[in-house]
Amino acid sequence: MPLDRLETKLKARVDELEAAGVRKGHEAVVTQVLPARQGRGPRFLIEGEGDKPFLRMNSNSYLGLSFQSELIASEEAAVADFGTGPGAVRFISGTWQPHVALEQRLAEFHGREAAMIFSSAYATVMGSLPQLADKKTAVISDELNHSCIINAVRLAQPGEKRVYPHLDLAVLRKQLEEVKETCDRAIIVTDGIFSMRGDHAPLDEITAIAREYDAAFPENVLVMVDDSHGAGAFGETGRGTEEVTGSGPSDLLVATLGKAFGVNGGYVVASQTVIDFLRETSPFYIYSNPITPGEAVAAKAAVDIVDSPRGRDLLSHLRAMTARFEDGLTAQGLETIPGAHPVVPLMVRDTARTSALVKHLRDSGILATGLNHPVVPKGDQCIRFQISADHTEADIDEALSVLANFPG
Repeated sequence: MPLDRLETKLKARVDELEAAGVRKGHEAVVTQVLPARQGRGPRFLIEGEGDKPFLRMNSNSYLGLSFQSELIASEEAAVADFGTGPGAVRFISGTWQPHVALEQRLAEFHGREAAMIFSSAYATVMGSLPQLADKKTAVISDELNHSCIINAVRLAQPGEKRVYPHLDLAVLRKQLEEVKETCDRAIIVTDGIFSMRGDHAPLDEITAIAREYDAAFPENVLVMVDDSHGAGAFGETGRGTEEVTGSGPSDLLVATLGKAFGVNGGYVVASQTVIDFLRETSPFYIYSNPITPGEAVAAKAAVDIVDSPRGRDLLSHLRAMTARFEDGLTAQGLETIPGAHPVVPLMVRDTARTSALVKHLRDSGILATGLNHPVVPKGDQCIRFQISADHTEADIDEALSVLANFPG
């Protein structure tokens, strides 16, 4: 059946995005990875660009673990042992020993009683938050939380929903005060690292506020943190925002295996009771296949690397490269948001200039991501650089040199 009338409307919407300069457009296709050599980190070949090498500064692979021989070998061995896919959802016949071993390792790494893996961190949030909310629940969320949290709150349809200005804990406290008379339960949900800016939530203060108000709610105040950009990449030992802020364990911690750990999938760690409940109620877990056994083995190997002296060395180098890049931006008089996390935003604050600068970087062999409205609020347009432990001093200096030569 032809969809001519609908397709006319859909095309018009895409054309509007194009005219506004906010269409994501063509996806760069990586065709080959050139290994690190001569003091430079890996370079990437892109479809349509011939043999021109690119320095990748738009990857979530903060420790470069996806190219580590141990992870590759462990996944290959597991595929030989268990096959390429799980074969079913977990409650039927899709749970394999590597899934159980990975969950045990993640719980241990984060100091929790239990863990539960999902197909992605997005699915983890969507499959956890709604299960814990009902008509007598208030969900209170930071305004810059990730899309997965925003959509999970919509799906949850809680009795009360509040959004506080970014990191404004005075408003958070006020909102808890407002809902304590009408709700039995409150869930404070926040990103650990805010992925567009690289700043982090003050989890120590948020946890203290939750404890202060806990007695006012018959079913407690829960703190739920999505630390997908923090776990494995932030803190002396890679324990993320909880480690950096000294907050202690949040009630639910969500993270990903697809960023610093270099593999695929998402997970949540919590008490045994909470995890048991989610296994019985979360549709994103019950009705979706898990990650493959091979991915689970590789992910466990990645956690083992992070949780070792070698991992601490990688994290130390990552912090040094992040500081070198931030200092270089500041020396050029460019605006950034200071912080220790390897997401380093260059605040441009103009859509056209952001797009022009991204093009200049690409033409010069640097891959970085421009973030324009509506992905970020108007006035917050920026280029998000992401530093990796794969980067060398020469790589950082090359990127800074390209920025210094921008003719605009």
